[in-house]
Amino acid sequence: MKWSEIYLIDICSPKQWPTIREKEFTLKGYPVFGANGHIGYYHSYNHKEPTILITCRGATCGTINISAPKSYVTGNAMALDNPRLDVVDFMFLYYALKARGLNDTITGAAQPQITRSNLSKVKLSLPTLSEQRRIVEILDQADQLRKLRADADVKAQRILPALFIKMFGDPATNPMGWDTVPLDKVVDIGTQLVDPNQSEYFDLPHIGGEQIEKDTGRILSPILVRNSNLRSNKFYFSSDHILYSKIRPYLNKVAYPRFSGVCSADIYPLRPKNKSVTHLYLLSLLRTQAFLDYVKMHSDRLRIPKLNKTQLGAFEFPLPGSHLLIDFDARAGKIVSIENGRFVRQEKIEKLYQIILYRAFSGDLTASWREARMKELLQEMELQAKALAS
Repeated sequence: MKWSEIYLIDICSPKQWPTIREKEFTLKGYPVFGANGHIGYYHSYNHKEPTILITCRGATCGTINISAPKSYVTGNAMALDNPRLDVVDFMFLYYALKARGLNDTITGAAQPQITRSNLSKVKLSLPTLSEQRRIVEILDQADQLRKLRADADVKAQRILPALFIKMFGDPATNPMGWDTVPLDKVVDIGTQLVDPNQSEYFDLPHIGGEQIEKDTGRILSPILVRNSNLRSNKFYFSSDHILYSKIRPYLNKVAYPRFSGVCSADIYPLRPKNKSVTHLYLLSLLRTQAFLDYVKMHSDRLRIPKLNKTQLGAFEFPLPGSHLLIDFDARAGKIVSIENGRFVRQEKIEKLYQIILYRAFSGDLTASWREARMKELLQEMELQAKALAS
């Protein structure tokens, strides 16, 4: 059966509600949802039921979330109010928008935004309600597997920090009484700016802050310089550098690529000056709560926090003996190796999910073939998730 096309504004009422100032937030109460999901609490709510939200301002413009029941939705998110549930299943609408994407509705280079007028041009294809619900059932199972993967990620991310604290103690209190040094005494902080338009850099990968995953430091889809349309100078880094993103440093974006390339000038390439500090010790140190607390105290700019070179170099930390660093590197290396294998499986799960999402909204295929193929892909996702959890 052919799917019918319908405009988004004919099945819901996109609306931006009044924005409340952060100083008006309360310590507890009803959850507040803004551009980046749950951002705080307030004494009242403006949405009784869960509502599909579209981030309509800023760098994450076009992101789709669902608010909790009894939430206050601010003006940084477009609320899709009053969905016509006689025509569209709530979760089908959510998945359909995620599958479609909203990049074509974003305007403004300096300050990206999505307006109600832009959303009025969005069309969606809808099957019957019964078929929508069958599709949602499969997509819910796939999404649950992704959430299990996320839970496994959280647990895995605790292993290396726990080993660091066990062997060296909290850098903030230095319980083992190691001598302390400022970072710039033992680490070179990159200053080699290069012109990426020179041919010698064309076949190197370019990494921006958005290519470093927060907390994990995983490199996400680097782009070759020749395909990046770069204009301003960038930092060169080698396989011997650790990359530290200085913009919004609370995001904890610290990576160890182990290949050469160029990176945004908003990222510092760091390299140990000698064997007094190893790469894995430095990597782990920059992910500690002690360093994050230092960053919070010393980074400037209120709107977009940034840590400059002087502030980074002045961070003082304990310097253990070389024999302990060698022991730590051996143990940490095994953990990192396991993590790399996990990343491969995680990417496989994500790719499978995207294929399922694509298949779900291929209206030109028969319902029975689409459902059978999605279930096959779902089974493959389950196998990958079990391997990840082992």
